[in-house]
Amino acid sequence: MFSLSELAPLNQHQNRSKLLKPWWEVFMDYLVVLMLMTSVLACTEQLSRDQVVCIPLDPQVAANTSDGYVTPLTPPSKAPNVSPNLQPTARGRPTHLVYQQYVYISQVCYHEALPLCSRFFPYMALLQSLVLVASGSFWLHFPHTSSRIEQFLAILAKCCESPWTSQALSHAARQENLQEMKAEEERRPPQPPQTSFSPPVTRTRRSSIDSGTDSPLLKRSDSGSSAAPPSPCPSTLSCNSTKSTASVGFGVDLPSLKPSVMVDSPRQVISLDKSDGEQARALFERVRKFRSHCESSAIIYKVYLAQTLFKLLMVTLIISYTVPLLSSFSFNHTCHPEEKALVGYATFECIHILSSLLRKLVVAYLTLLGLYGLLNLYTISWILHSSLRQCSFHSLKELSSLRDVPDLRNDLAFLIHMLDQYDPLLVQRLSVFLSPVSESRLLEENLERRWGEEKLHAMITVDADGCSRLQLVALPRLPPALFTLGQLQVLKLELITNARFTAQVANMTSLRELHLYHCTAAVEASALAVFQERLEVLHLTFTQASEIPSWVLSLRGLHELHLSGRLSSDGGVSRSWALGSLRQLRHLRVLVIRGMLQRIPGELCEVAGSLLRLEIYNEGTRLIVLTGLKRMVDLTELQLQDCQLERLPSALLSLINLRTLDLQHNNLRTLEELLGLAHLRRLSCLKLAYNRVLVLPASIGVLRGLELLDLSNNQLQSLPPALFTLRRLRRLLLAGNLLEQLPAEVKSLQLLTELDLSGNRLENLPSELFSSCWELRILNVSHNSLSSLPRGIAALGQLCRLDLRSNSLEELPAELSCCSGLHGGGLLVENWLFLSLPSHVRDFLSSSYAPTAAYSDGLSRPESDSFPYFSPTQWSFSSALESQI
Repeated sequence: MFSLSELAPLNQHQNRSKLLKPWWEVFMDYLVVLMLMTSVLACTEQLSRDQVVCIPLDPQVAANTSDGYVTPLTPPSKAPNVSPNLQPTARGRPTHLVYQQYVYISQVCYHEALPLCSRFFPYMALLQSLVLVASGSFWLHFPHTSSRIEQFLAILAKCCESPWTSQALSHAARQENLQEMKAEEERRPPQPPQTSFSPPVTRTRRSSIDSGTDSPLLKRSDSGSSAAPPSPCPSTLSCNSTKSTASVGFGVDLPSLKPSVMVDSPRQVISLDKSDGEQARALFERVRKFRSHCESSAIIYKVYLAQTLFKLLMVTLIISYTVPLLSSFSFNHTCHPEEKALVGYATFECIHILSSLLRKLVVAYLTLLGLYGLLNLYTISWILHSSLRQCSFHSLKELSSLRDVPDLRNDLAFLIHMLDQYDPLLVQRLSVFLSPVSESRLLEENLERRWGEEKLHAMITVDADGCSRLQLVALPRLPPALFTLGQLQVLKLELITNARFTAQVANMTSLRELHLYHCTAAVEASALAVFQERLEVLHLTFTQASEIPSWVLSLRGLHELHLSGRLSSDGGVSRSWALGSLRQLRHLRVLVIRGMLQRIPGELCEVAGSLLRLEIYNEGTRLIVLTGLKRMVDLTELQLQDCQLERLPSALLSLINLRTLDLQHNNLRTLEELLGLAHLRRLSCLKLAYNRVLVLPASIGVLRGLELLDLSNNQLQSLPPALFTLRRLRRLLLAGNLLEQLPAEVKSLQLLTELDLSGNRLENLPSELFSSCWELRILNVSHNSLSSLPRGIAALGQLCRLDLRSNSLEELPAELSCCSGLHGGGLLVENWLFLSLPSHVRDFLSSSYAPTAAYSDGLSRPESDSFPYFSPTQWSFSSALESQI
């Protein structure tokens, strides 16, 4: 079965194209049709009766006529006596010619004496009319313009039949009604209170039905006829408006006006179902793409201008050669055929049998042509005096509440101007889908329908710390139901292009942490006051520093700020910070920056009094200037990773309160500057992993307070004795170096709980390690060349994890059974080597043994195939990629 809408008529394009024809185009179409009919009638009559009638002219009569005196014609013989009762004898000059001679002379004189303009002017008029007909609609059928015009008309039809159009125009009309009521109340003088009771007066306002629905373009199909009814006309048809559409003269026939009671409610709209909402969203996107396509050129405007100039040139050309020919344009002529011997006369007087009709048709044709030329002159003047390549919707912004419709350019602006000449109400319906506010209202309604409170509650998760979290990804804006989640503590927003926090954020009483991943959020003044009071942690991920909202720098209650993005610029070292003043962040404790800085920003000195932890992940960009660190004397934790540092910064000498120093993933080659850190008595954690350190200097012994030393993935070949004077050392990480032996002085580290020697070249372990380091809990010697394991390992009663994989061991000591902490999978070794143990030892260790299982501990960073290690650069790239997805 086929619907009626699918059986489109053949002239559907012509019916739609009339919406773009102003009154002068329609008038010119009628004029050119009348000219064509006139020329066709003249050609038809001339083809059917195209001949002349000739009579001979006597030479003497011709001579007398030329002298100014005409001799009356008398019969050659007159009867002497004529009876009075009889008819008088015919008078005149006998010619003595037969009918065939008359026919012959008429044919000869038609071709020899009748002027060419008199013979062929009807055919020329027909040809000229056909050219004008073809040129009248050329701009509608030119390939480069017809495609855009068809798309524009198709979009216009969808805009007119969409239920959202009626709803938006109704909302705009109600908003203007409220504004007019407020204006009238302000202008109205105060009235004395009434003593007697008077019934309330209901304010009414006359509204008209949209006149654009009578067009064939606007007739909806059967499937969409059950949607929302047509809305009342917007404020352009207001009876109170001084510039009403009906009074401007657009030629809109208004139906019978029906009074309707004004409703004071600002939002009583017809709710759209899901299909209508999706259709309206698709239509907004289609209008946006069509606008970007049409505003790039003005091909329709140029073709229309060229067509108008061509028609005016044609009219001027026709008039220029027709007017001079009017003097010789005659249907009466004298013929002098050279056939006197045949007919006996040398001169004939001839006349065209259609002379009277053709004269009238010529006058009518020239009159229509003159009117056609005047209309073309008017069109040219309209084009030149109107900025048709710009459309600013001045009248629409003055008459309705759709004041945010953007200005249009080029082809789309020209089509809007042409459509406005046909019916301004159609422009209003199209402007609904050009308005950003209208699109925002549609998105809000769709979000209210799809993202309700129940769905958001179901998406809330609880992390390991017991905090309730909610993550929203790739939404057009924030759903209104979000602001009703009073128990939410952590909110993550990713790729939300138009997020806006309103005063309703005050209902989120538990919100303390906010994540914005590539999300430019706008905050109203009332919502900003709530954030300043409650928000403690803020994570921002961006591409350019210009995407950072300005309200971030006014969060005076913020404790942690995490920035991830490009904060540098190409203007040199002095311009490598683009965040702004941090003066108002007086409670900031933690600042984490993932960017490409070239210097420590001087603006950080504004929060130096409160900042306790500073982390900079520079993504491989060299950090040149670090003098800004000297003022941050209260820092307790400093991380400078991927900063391409080659030496320890001298600015570290000022950080007397520093406890943790993390310089991983740099280019450190020497550590001679460690001697300058001797006065950092509170320094307990030093992380120098993933550098190029060749030698560990003896000055390491000055750091008496160290509890953690991480020298993993360097190029150390030996360890100095001064290292083992650090009696407080609890964690020593030396994985991924070139160590061939472990000195016996390791016995001095009696508080050692973790020792990581994986990825070295060790062939044996000193027995002093097992006889003195009784607090050792984690020992990792995987990926070495150990051939045997000392039997003194039984003394390590606290050992709970032992990694012996990828060594040259042939057997394991049975004393492993004395290490009760290895029970339950604490031993990591190859399966065949585990089977070399005695059966009772295997039974003791294998209750939950998993030889290939990965061991994960927050205190160490194992190197295994199941848990690979990623650098901060890789992690940041993965995080950015996931946020983009």
